[in-house]
Amino acid sequence: MRDAYPSMSDSSILHPAVRAALQSASVQFEAIPCREEWADTAEFCANYGISQDEACNAIIVVLKTTPKRYAACLVRADTKLDVNHRVAAEVAFKRLSFASFEEAAQISGQAIGGVTIVGLPGDIPVLIDERVTERPSVIVGGGNRTSKIRLDPNELLKLPNARVAAIAVPREAQS
Repeated sequence: MRDAYPSMSDSSILHPAVRAALQSASVQFEAIPCREEWADTAEFCANYGISQDEACNAIIVVLKTTPKRYAACLVRADTKLDVNHRVAAEVAFKRLSFASFEEAAQISGQAIGGVTIVGLPGDIPVLIDERVTERPSVIVGGGNRTSKIRLDPNELLKLPNARVAAIAVPREAQS
C-alpha cells in the first residue's frame, strides 16, 4: 500500500546531531517523517512514490590504515558505489572496505537505515557523487529511521569536508 508522501518542516524529528549540523552550516532543507519500517531506501521509494534517482544512500567506507580512517560517500539509489576504483582514487588509498552496520552506527552515532553524511565527525571526508548534484532536490537520511531530509544537493556542499567526486556507476553497469 502506497502512502501519500509526507511533508513537514519540523526539524525536531531529525537526529539531534544531524539537526545541529544542518543549522550550524546554514543548510536549507525540509524535514520529512518516515514510517520506521519503510526507512530503508527501496521500501521508502516504493511506499512513498519516490524515484530511485532522487533518493540517496550514505555509505561509510573504511580505509584499512593503522589506525583505521573513514570516508563517507553519498550516492543516488539508482547507482552503485565504486569502492575499489573510484573511491580508492579519491582518497588516494587502495585498501578499502564497506564499514559494517555496527561500525557505521558507531562512527556516525546514527541509526542504521537513517545514516546520513550530515553530522558526522569533522575528520571524516564526505564524497558526494556527481550524479547527486544533477537533481534539483534529493532525499537523504535524517540520522534515525523515522525521518528524511529533502534539499537541493548543492546545500550539502556547505557541510565540512564535503566535495563532489565521480564515485559511483549506474546500477545497470554492474558486472
